[in-house]
Amino acid sequence: MARFTELETYDVRFPTSLDLDGSDAMNTDPDYSAAYLILRTDAGDGLEGHGFAFTIGRGNDVQTAAIEALRDHVVGLDLEATLGDLGGFWKSLVHDSQLRWLGPEKGVMHMAIGAVVNAVWDLAAKRAGVPVWKLLADMTPEQIVGLIDFRYLTDALTPDEALAILRKAEPGRAEREALLLERGYPAYTTTPGWLGYDDAKLVRLCHEAVAEGFTQIKLKVGADLDDDIRRMRLAREAVGPDIRIAIDANQRWDVPDAIRWIEALAPYDVWWVEEPTSPDDVLGHATIAKAIAPTRVATGEHVQNRVVFKQMLQAGALAVLQLDSARVAGVNENVAILLLAAKFGVPVCPHAGGVGLCELVQHLSMFDYLAVSGSVEDRVIEYVDHLHEHFLDPVVIRAGHYVAPVKPGFGAEMDVETLTDFRFPGGKIWNDLTKENQ
Repeated sequence: MARFTELETYDVRFPTSLDLDGSDAMNTDPDYSAAYLILRTDAGDGLEGHGFAFTIGRGNDVQTAAIEALRDHVVGLDLEATLGDLGGFWKSLVHDSQLRWLGPEKGVMHMAIGAVVNAVWDLAAKRAGVPVWKLLADMTPEQIVGLIDFRYLTDALTPDEALAILRKAEPGRAEREALLLERGYPAYTTTPGWLGYDDAKLVRLCHEAVAEGFTQIKLKVGADLDDDIRRMRLAREAVGPDIRIAIDANQRWDVPDAIRWIEALAPYDVWWVEEPTSPDDVLGHATIAKAIAPTRVATGEHVQNRVVFKQMLQAGALAVLQLDSARVAGVNENVAILLLAAKFGVPVCPHAGGVGLCELVQHLSMFDYLAVSGSVEDRVIEYVDHLHEHFLDPVVIRAGHYVAPVKPGFGAEMDVETLTDFRFPGGKIWNDLTKENQ
């Protein structure tokens, strides 16, 4: 009888603040980081489960410690029994009666659970010999519903309603899978839009994005209105009238400021405005959405759990749902969020700005297309051209589309040398930076 035998953690950080990659109005100097874990077993097949929580530097040690706190919840578990009941495994972590107090179901502990849950899904897919999107899409509707904790959701989505959504999507699934493998999944790029880039770099990257086949870009905004108007004008001139431009305020504004700012940028044909205010402010988002229509409100990368997403949808607070693969408690909770979005008829365009998030979230969108929504209309996955070289199975973009991954697993596994060189604080990269600054 095989068991989980080891949970190993790494505090991995990349000095992206040196070039202001990832910079925005709220997060001015991020160091993209991963609180990373590896799960090992004694099954004898040599397969491991890899997962991580994404942070932006300071605090990554706290996130890593939270993952460490789950060691005794995993090590020693029966491997087959755990993989055979991934819904039950999720509940065993989320509903721990003492750890739950640290949320409940939000924050550092919830993200740690997500990292562990995603690592178990990585291992499950590797053992099945398929990528995670395929493992999920090939499940029966009953098996998918069994992954979900419907506590707190049934006023908006019941198990029977979820089953009906999944059964409705069954016809044509094989044809959609063939199209996915042929064409990929639509992407948009945030690469031109980081707030720390100068105008020349913005324009150059806008031209490059169009040449590479992207039909949507995104600009960071929110620090200075005059600067944002200038940058939006430059971006619109660079990409022309047919390319969608979304903007992202990264939670910078109060509600009245958001409405005023968005109205000032509206002449440049804003496709959506992302995180215009606090991610916890359901009613604030609803007020903004009503005031700026038909410009869309998008949010979700910092929404803490399925319950807040439920309220956002019920209140009409978002028109684009941006789930994150590493913010909530892993695959299981994101499946619930996808089904909620389908129930309310809201497109899902995931957040993927950060180390490894593109690699993970592509699987969720591809599963959504195959087994939940059945559509890619007005749906795109964010793409950021940062740090993919550190992964063994990095994302591939072709003609503005994510190429469907075919290797088994979740795509979360980092190169061993990366885990060593970028480990904080004693890895080679950080030692070298320390010497340079002395």
